[in-house]
Formats: sequence, structure tokens, C-alpha cells
Amino acid sequence: MRRIELRGKFIVFEGLDFTGKSTQVTLLAERLTQVGYSVITTREPGGTPLGEAVRKVILSTKNVDLLPLSELLLFITCRAQLSVEVIAPALEEGKAVVSSRYRLSSLAYQGYGRGIDLGLIRRLNEAATGGRHPDLTFLIDLPAKVALARKRGKGDRIEREDIVFYQHVRQGYLKLAQDDPLIHRIDGTQSVQQIAQAVASYLDL
Repeated sequence: MRRIELRGKFIVFEGLDFTGKSTQVTLLAERLTQVGYSVITTREPGGTPLGEAVRKVILSTKNVDLLPLSELLLFITCRAQLSVEVIAPALEEGKAVVSSRYRLSSLAYQGYGRGIDLGLIRRLNEAATGGRHPDLTFLIDLPAKVALARKRGKGDRIEREDIVFYQHVRQGYLKLAQDDPLIHRIDGTQSVQQIAQAVASYLDL
């Protein structure tokens, strides 16, 4: 028996940069499709024409003076568009939605990483998503040092942050996961296929 009925459900992959979230989104979507589900995938920031345009602003290394609050509000803008234009309609049609990042990222990155008040982030998240939470979140957890060792090149604006920033973000993720039974932590030091199998096993696929 499945832990959750996956039709019309929203599944999110979270974690530090370089943990393979996008790869796992693709692999899970393929597996769901193979067993008969109608699936759409998306990502944050992005997922809509406006969101993809804002993504370029957020990640551009030209915008080194972007304030933490401005960064948060840009993410919230992307999330609001994605929620209304993509996620809500797909779920209403009974599709499974699989996303790389969602609300939790702002709490971890802009909250624990940048120091913005968690209460403010939660209120903005509620407004942007119409109160929608994922049905299940997979947190691919890696030590910051291991994650950053996977970086190729200089990276985008956020990827250029130092290890201390990423350590704060990781600790934020772990704290948030402790408080939420719908967040399932997966050891990110495993191989891509091992992580994919852990996800499939958890979903009884």
C-alpha cells in the first residue's frame, strides 16, 4: 500500500546546491510515468516565463549588491507565479507535480543563511502559495564541504557563497526537517541510483 496516493500530489526535492536535486526530479518523474501517472516537473526559481527571467536576475554574478530582502522577494515572486500558473492547475487535473525546491529553500537559504526573520518568510510563503505545502519533501542532505567540492567553475551568485554560509543553510534544513514529519531526509553521499532507489522505496514504487 502506498504511503500517499500520488495522483494530484506535490513532491519536492530540497537540499544544498550540488546535491543532485534536478537529477532526482527527472528520475522520479520517469519512474512515475512508467507506472501510469501523469507528471509535470518544475523548478525554483523559474518554472514560468516570468520566473525564468527573474531567475537570471537572482543568479547573475553581476548583481553582487542584491540585498538579502530583495533576494527573498524575488524568490517569492517566482513562487507566486509558479504556484498559480503551474502547480495549482496541474494538481487540480490530478497530475503529480515534482519540483526542485519550494518553500523550504527560502527558510533555509534566506532565513538560516541570510538571517532574515523566519516568521516573515513563512508569512510571505503563505501568501505566495495560497497556503499550499508539499505533500512530501525529500531532503537530500550533504555536508557543506562535500557539496561545495562538487562545484565546477566559479558558479552563480549564490553558489559563490563561502562554506560558512552553506553550513548555516544545511543546519537550517536539518532543523526544519526535525520539525516537519512530511520531510524525509536522504543521505546525499550515496550514488545517484541509490538515492533514486531510496525515493522509490519510500513511495512504494
